[in-house]
Amino acid sequence: MYEIPHDVDQEIARLKLHAMGVAIDYLTEEQQRYLTSWQEGT
Repeated sequence: MYEIPHDVDQEIARLKLHAMGVAIDYLTEEQQRYLTSWQEGT
């Protein structure tokens, strides 16, 4: 096992998933704000 930079690891994972036909969803800015805010939600 070799340690590689995080961005390289992420790119390899993205390419592998793309080759497998898997798509990755990304959070919208509103979703990110909601997840990091303790003032919203239940």
